[in-house]
Amino acid sequence: MNMIKTTLLGAVLALTAPAVFAAGEATHHIENIDFSFDGPFGTYDVNQLQRGLQVYTEICSACHGLRYVPLRTLEAESGPALPEEQVIEYSKRYDVYDAELDDFREGTPVDHFPGSALENAPDLSLMAKKRAAFHGPYGLGINQLLKGTGGPEYIAALLAEGYTGEEKEQAGVILYENTVMPGGWIAMAPPLYDEAVEYEDGHANSIEAMAEDVSAFLMWTAEPKLGARKQAGFAGVIFLTLLSVLLYLTNKRLWARVKYKA
Repeated sequence: MNMIKTTLLGAVLALTAPAVFAAGEATHHIENIDFSFDGPFGTYDVNQLQRGLQVYTEICSACHGLRYVPLRTLEAESGPALPEEQVIEYSKRYDVYDAELDDFREGTPVDHFPGSALENAPDLSLMAKKRAAFHGPYGLGINQLLKGTGGPEYIAALLAEGYTGEEKEQAGVILYENTVMPGGWIAMAPPLYDEAVEYEDGHANSIEAMAEDVSAFLMWTAEPKLGARKQAGFAGVIFLTLLSVLLYLTNKRLWARVKYKA
């Protein structure tokens, strides 16, 4: 009996320890943001994605890459929806190494975004999915349906709310206190400040607004087919609902004579 109790206690601790550890890491409560792509019928806001692309290009791309994202997808209607000519011109801003030429050349839409320029700067292609905040040990699965994964909210909070202004030097590296970052410190200096970029559509360019825009763009890089996936899921639910009704009616008809005979 004691052995069984010990085994059960060990299993409970093994299951709960990760959640407790994760909860201990979280020093800042991440608020839900009403993104246009949240919910079962949400879709990306094209204007917001274009603004987010501008923030990434003018600020984030100096250090971080998007090596899993093809440049041609910037034309996608479910994405930034840039004109073909604009995508061609945008691609030229990047130098791409061509193995056949054994040299660098101008980028084209068939190429991918380059990787990160710094070794310690993580690639941002999948960051909005990797840094999930509203499921796993942080909440129930239903939150993912209602709020999404929370990855964009995590990124926005880290950029706009997490920095406290405190700094410290560790092993010759300057670290900045950020209450959203697990561990509380980050090697990236605050990248955003008010009016850091100038939007062509006249949209607000405060730190909070830019953080939300680039977070939405990074969500698109991680989930470019989000809208199509939601449509397929909705169609599947309708199909299964109709199938359930037909099976129920068929079952009643098949067993009706046996039921009433008894």
